Amino acid sequence: MTKRVLTSVAWPYANGPRHIGHVAGFGVPSDVFARYQRMVGSEVLMVSGTDEHGTPLLVQAEKEGVSVQELADRYNRIIVEDLAGLGLSYDLFTRTTTRNHYAVVQELFRGLNDNGYMVKETTRGAISPSTGRTLPDRYIEGTCPICGATDARGDQCDTCGNQLDPADLINPRSKINGETPEFVDTEHIMLDLPALAGALQEWLHQVDDWRPNVLKFSLNLLKDVRPRAMTRDIDWGIPVPMEGWQDNNAKKLYVWFDAVVGYLSASIEWAWRTGDPEAWRKWWNDPEALSYYFMGKDNITFHSQIWPAELLGYAGVGIKGGKPGELADPALNLPTEVVSSEFLTMSGSKFSSSKGVVIYVRDFLREFGPDSLRYFIAMAGPENTDTDFTWDEFVRRINGELANEWGNLVNRTVSMAHKNFGEVPTPGEFTAEDKALLDEAAKAFDLVGASLEKSRFKAGITEAMRIAGRANQYIAAMEPWKLAKDESQRERLATVLYVALQIVSDVNTLLTPYLPFSAQKIFETLGGEGIWAAQPKIVDVTDDSPLEPVGAGLPEAGRTYPVIMGDYVNQKAAWQRFDLVPGTPLSKPQPLFPKLDPELAVTGPEWAPVPES
Repeated sequence: MTKRVLTSVAWPYANGPRHIGHVAGFGVPSDVFARYQRMVGSEVLMVSGTDEHGTPLLVQAEKEGVSVQELADRYNRIIVEDLAGLGLSYDLFTRTTTRNHYAVVQELFRGLNDNGYMVKETTRGAISPSTGRTLPDRYIEGTCPICGATDARGDQCDTCGNQLDPADLINPRSKINGETPEFVDTEHIMLDLPALAGALQEWLHQVDDWRPNVLKFSLNLLKDVRPRAMTRDIDWGIPVPMEGWQDNNAKKLYVWFDAVVGYLSASIEWAWRTGDPEAWRKWWNDPEALSYYFMGKDNITFHSQIWPAELLGYAGVGIKGGKPGELADPALNLPTEVVSSEFLTMSGSKFSSSKGVVIYVRDFLREFGPDSLRYFIAMAGPENTDTDFTWDEFVRRINGELANEWGNLVNRTVSMAHKNFGEVPTPGEFTAEDKALLDEAAKAFDLVGASLEKSRFKAGITEAMRIAGRANQYIAAMEPWKLAKDESQRERLATVLYVALQIVSDVNTLLTPYLPFSAQKIFETLGGEGIWAAQPKIVDVTDDSPLEPVGAGLPEAGRTYPVIMGDYVNQKAAWQRFDLVPGTPLSKPQPLFPKLDPELAVTGPEWAPVPES
């Protein structure tokens, strides 16, 4: 039976262009995983979109003097272009300001409310004294009352992992302007997490192969579970689908209630746009389907607590019981794994556009191309620990590894074969050394594949590059340039170059999930025709979903917006050795990875210079 794999990718905020810290956490890891799964024959559905609700967009729109919708439209397109340029192979990358998304989010809310897991409560809300605007909990910082950390947020403390309310903080301050917020009474709808804590705990205790930091953090969340507000005093967001609430434009659903529903709503939109409106159920209602969620570590709580709680409550699983909603048949699948990366930092500081600690994806792609960034993130990214990006490290990795080890192997192997034969040569009898290298490369498919199955991307690419290194050692030992000068060694030359070309083909396959752009070029250089590694495409679509949301401030029907989609099923890449066919014409290779100027390691580029010490 074909394995079905849902690849759910964190939704980037549309309040500005994305920087490389963002794509190191959610972008490249998820794409490497999805590409590998497609190569082994899994049915993959990879979905995400831009997150366009909440205060961050209101704050940025005010700074730029534009409407929130105008701001969201502009950055939605920029982000779409950047992520497609990076080669992220989404089946659908959409946005949260669609009528489809509004309707699906409201359906989840209704189901939770009908089952008793949404309760009204008067709470203390934070207000900005200077603007009168509500301050969301993530825009308030202060000292944690539990562990004393001075940078705790109003929703949680990342140091101790405890859930907080803004009013709990000692010396609270606004992240927007530093002022002390005022706290006033306000009525909100709360997700009754205590009523779902038992079901959450039972689910989490069944998993044992998550990244240790993610599982530990998730289990710690259960130690202090309280109802959590799922509405906000704000005029930008999804209407609360309840009588007396849905037409109140000053009350909207919490952005983190609606954003996580996006994985489901994007799947539903994808099914509808591809002509089979019920196709999404194969990934959501089939208990055999697998689902992996990719993000940075600051979003773990929403994916291992809030989203599973929404799914459980909607299905009627909790101490209050209830019946499954119409989208649950009989349930919606819980995450198989929450795959969280740590932070990519720059000079020790977390990447931050607002603080000027930033390298934008667009600038990076324009100067260095996508595969160099993908390689750096896979080999040296923040998979298990915070990792500092430096231009020195980037230059060292690209020149010393990607260009010298891999690019040089491809170039000199194909160049010698092209010069001496013009085609894949017919080998003679293999020696013990030939067989040993061929066997080692064949075994690497299982070793690299096992790493990618477990989202251990660094281990996978390290093994692939080790095989490339072994091939370079083999060529150095066999000295084909000397064999080429001796006509009596013609058969041995053909054999050595055949073995080297086969290893180039094998390593190219192993690296395809990581480096899809260069993989396509190498495939063609080796005589391949057609699409080896499919790339995403940007398509402009119309917001004409048949689903009907309710309430005030709905998205206008008929708007157009860009999405990322792609035909990845018909690509030729597969996770196996492709035996080279003697006589296949070879193309003269072109440099794959031009070496970077060593001076870049010292200065950085003009658009992201190395900070002065």
